Amino acid sequence: MKLGKLEEVDIRELWKHEQYDFSEWLAKEENIEMLSNKVGLTLTDINKEVFVGSYRCDLVAKDETTEIKVIIENQLETTNHDHLGKIITYASGLDANVVIWIVKEAREEHRSAIEWLNNKTTTDISFFLIEIRAFRIGDSLPAPQFVVVEKPNDFVKVTNVGVDNGELSKAQSERFNFWNKFNEIVASRNKPFNIRKATTDHWYNVALGTSEAHISITLVNKTNSIGIAVYINDNKKLFNKLYSESESIQNELGFNMDWQRLDDKKASRIIYYIDGLDFNNHKNYDELINKVIDKVIAIRDAFKDRL
Repeated sequence: MKLGKLEEVDIRELWKHEQYDFSEWLAKEENIEMLSNKVGLTLTDINKEVFVGSYRCDLVAKDETTEIKVIIENQLETTNHDHLGKIITYASGLDANVVIWIVKEAREEHRSAIEWLNNKTTTDISFFLIEIRAFRIGDSLPAPQFVVVEKPNDFVKVTNVGVDNGELSKAQSERFNFWNKFNEIVASRNKPFNIRKATTDHWYNVALGTSEAHISITLVNKTNSIGIAVYINDNKKLFNKLYSESESIQNELGFNMDWQRLDDKKASRIIYYIDGLDFNNHKNYDELINKVIDKVIAIRDAFKDRL
């Protein structure tokens, strides 16, 4: 058997200029999706060269499901103090929740600095340090690859959110453990949707390909259930359109959902509940989580093309 040899390509051969070449390339949908998959977000609404005082941030985006602000600073060279200062300036000036610093090569002192920022700051902001590399086999086209050098430490970040004595409450701890287990099983199933960072929140959002709506998974320990909802942010017309197709949607799903227009609120939701959640008994978690994932996939597939 004859095999090719994997060779690394100098990224400066592919992108001569950070702003006009690399940033333009990264802003394209198929390329920003590669980055999204690497950091566990769904990056949309990409804006280029956003002014922060007299400086300009390369790319500013938002996460589709949480609507948090994400800034991306590109540096097609070895990391330096100048760009470290820039990402902090941009994060402050744009009130960002996620900072992604993409570089050709990360120095150890800057990797350590990003690790320190993740450990010492609150859960309101997270820092990623990512190397952009490229490879080819023989005469093949070069294939870019994002390599995560430093990312948020979920455990450290969550423990900073503690209650009065600095520790997690029982409910917070159980929710965090559940989402960690949930992420493990999603990963084991080849990631049918993007994995989100485990948190102490009672919800977990999954993208539907539009900013108008998303799927929200909610833990309701009081009723020992898990809700899976199509959450429509502020669009009663969209709810009405979907409701007019409710019979065909539910026939496609094979189960009924609770259609809640919520006239006294801006949002609407279409929800299905799965029983069996018990924070005091984790024996059924594997089966329960797989059921949730199955329903999320089914609901996503039924609704996505109708939005």
